[in-house]
Order: sequence, then structure tokens, then C-alpha cells
Amino acid sequence: MAATDARRAEPVEAPTLSEPENEEELGGVMTLVEHLEELRRRLLISIIAIAVCSVAALFFWDPIFGFLLTPLPNLSHTAGIALHGKLVISDPVGGFMVALKVAIAVGIAIAIPVLLYELWGFLSPAMTRKERKYALPFTLLGVGLFICGLVVGFIVLRYPIDWLLGFGSNRFLPLITADAYLTFVTYFLLAFGVVFELPLVLTFLGVLGVINSRLLRQKRMYILFGLWVISCFITPGADPVSPIIIGAALTALFELSIIMLRVIKK
Repeated sequence: MAATDARRAEPVEAPTLSEPENEEELGGVMTLVEHLEELRRRLLISIIAIAVCSVAALFFWDPIFGFLLTPLPNLSHTAGIALHGKLVISDPVGGFMVALKVAIAVGIAIAIPVLLYELWGFLSPAMTRKERKYALPFTLLGVGLFICGLVVGFIVLRYPIDWLLGFGSNRFLPLITADAYLTFVTYFLLAFGVVFELPLVLTFLGVLGVINSRLLRQKRMYILFGLWVISCFITPGADPVSPIIIGAALTALFELSIIMLRVIKK
């Protein structure tokens, strides 16, 4: 009887949860106001990075724009265009606006590492500790893919320009303005840069558990068909070469995404 009373008198320790460990494992919890404040801070950092890079690029806008003109000299003979390395501006501020647009476009490209890192930082509170460790690989992969997209886009650029300016050359005399050309080139290169981020997007969704490599393999034919259809619409030129190249690139990037998901989930 005494032994029974002694056991009843012993304090019973309530089970405790390792809250910090669970919180670290499941990711932080933020209120709506905290999310908006975090978004504002991340956007401010991104804007400052773009501004700083754009100001630095403004000092080199002339050689940069000259480099972007390299697809045109070959057309000066075939299409009868007397460019002499120059394009047309239609108003007094046209030259400065082109220089400014060149600087901003280059500034955004240079600031891509910061933009990707800030994007991951904004999404990381909803991730687990295991998922958050991919921040650096995510940024490096995104930068590498974006650069590859720009390089491939610049190599392909001459095909749509050649086709578009050569179309109806016996009836039309092309008068190319600097602003129109820069807009075309910027959109074209940006399309390739964004498209080459496909493995990054799919890998990110795989890390979050939204998709997996088996799902992508099962739906491979449907996805590839959709990617080839998209490749026909995202290129601004109507030439047949650009969609084929970007479609082949999307196919290779999709297969790379499957391999990356299989490696990450091991």
C-alpha cells in the first residue's frame, strides 16, 4: 500500500515537444503583414541592385550597343541597307533613350544573381531546413542557365533578323530605328534567357514536392508537345529556324530537369 502511494506521489512529467527543432524543420511562420514587409524589403534590394548595375552599364552603353548590332552588317549587302554601323533615331532624345534602355537591360541581366537570391529568400520561410539548403545551388544554377539562354539567343538572333529584313526586300526599303531594333533584340534575348530557366522552375517545384521525376516521365509526350507549341509563339521572328532551335533547347532542358529531380530526391 505504501509503495502504491509512493508511485502515485511521483510527479508525472508531461511530454514536451522540441518546438525550436520542429519550427526549424517545418520552416518559419509569418503573418500577412510580415510577408508584405518581407516582400517590400526584397523588392527594394532588387531595385537597388538593378539601379546600381544599370548606372554602371550606362558608361559602357556604346560598345554594348555596337555588339548588339553585329547581326546587321551581313544584311547591309543582301537587303540593300546602307547602315554604316548606325541606326535611325526619330526625335532629339532618341539617342539618349536608347542608351538608357541598353543600360537598364544590361543592368537587369547583371543583377540576375541578386534577383534570384532574393526570390529564394522570400520563399524560404515556407520551406523546411532541408529545402532551404538549396539556396546557393538555386542561385548559381539560375545564373548559369540565364547566361546560356542569352548566348544561344544571340547566336540565333541573326536568323529572324535576316528573314524579316529580307522579306519583300524588292518592294520595301527597311528604315530601322535604334529603339525598334533594341526592343526586338531585348525581347528576343529575354525570351531565350527565361526559357532556359525551365530546369530551375521544375527543380524548385520538385524540391517543394509538387512534382517528381516519375510524373514528368509519365507525361513526357504531352509536356514536350506543349513546349514545342510554346516555342512557336515566344519568338518574335516569323522565321522557321528560331522555333526549331528553341524547341530543341526546351526538349534538352526538360530531360535535364528529370535527371536533376532524380539526383535531388536520392
